Amino acid sequence: MAEQKIMDEMESQMTAFNLILHSGDARNNVHEAMDAMKVADWATADAKLAEAEESLRQAHQAQTELLQEFSRGTKIEIQIIMVHAQDHLMTTMTLKEVAVELMDVYKKINA
Repeated sequence: MAEQKIMDEMESQMTAFNLILHSGDARNNVHEAMDAMKVADWATADAKLAEAEESLRQAHQAQTELLQEFSRGTKIEIQIIMVHAQDHLMTTMTLKEVAVELMDVYKKINA
């Protein structure tokens, strides 16, 4: 019987920090996009949302790698930093979705 691989604490923390880093960058870009929307600067808003999407893609890549390790049978000890990282990612994804909807609203108001 094969021995189960266990993700070490450092690997787990690095994954969590990558999630926090990239989702934090995305969150900042979403807020900058919303600031641009307030002054009808659609080009900047679009660019910032695109930057946010790229950061979210990078965060999602880190999350996917973690899930792949789990699916291979690696035991992953969940620490509070990982819970925080996942929460950070999911709230930022939701914030971006709201910002995309707000862009339509701002455009209608400014039309």
